[in-house]
Amino acid sequence: MFDFTKEEVSLFRKLNSPKKIQDFLNAIPTNFEDDGETVLSPRQVLKERRAHCMEGAMLAAAILRFHGYPPLVVDLTATKIDEDHVVTVFKQNGHWGAVSKSNHATLRYREPVYKTIRELVMSYFHEYYTGKEGIKTLRSYAGPINLAKFDNKGWMTSNEDVWYIPDYLEKVPHKEIMSRSQIARLRRADEVELRAGKTVEWEKEACQKTS
Repeated sequence: MFDFTKEEVSLFRKLNSPKKIQDFLNAIPTNFEDDGETVLSPRQVLKERRAHCMEGAMLAAAILRFHGYPPLVVDLTATKIDEDHVVTVFKQNGHWGAVSKSNHATLRYREPVYKTIRELVMSYFHEYYTGKEGIKTLRSYAGPINLAKFDNKGWMTSNEDVWYIPDYLEKVPHKEIMSRSQIARLRRADEVELRAGKTVEWEKEACQKTS
């Protein structure tokens, strides 16, 4: 199926729910890109045992696809002072949820309780802020985008980086989530929130030891 190896199929069969996929992603060390920027394919992530948000989203999409879900991602875009984020979305009982590879405590898994994609996206809004100033930076989103459109390029099993996927996400039209007047009235995250935002799952030094 999709040129997956026996080992990949065996793993995917075990990860037969969004919850299990999220747990598996959490156990993969964060890709800090110490040797330069990467966009590892799902197969490369499994080989190298490291992933950042885009790479984790593609792996989650591939595993969900194995279980009959469409491989859908949503691109969350921030202001220039912050980084964008990508999540894999799925639908259960008419409601949307998300699998997310994040090293931080907040931009993570979402239960399938959201009626619309916008509603799901907005669940990330208040915790999407810069670590020092507490400026809330989430501004727009695109998707769901079906990664099946890249099947002819072999995105799931490629042995080379798949830069064409984030390049595509960057170019597609995005929906703004706020007006200028709303942006002007935003409150910064307070000191308690800033302290909570410093919690990470993987320390860089620990990832270097496991690589």
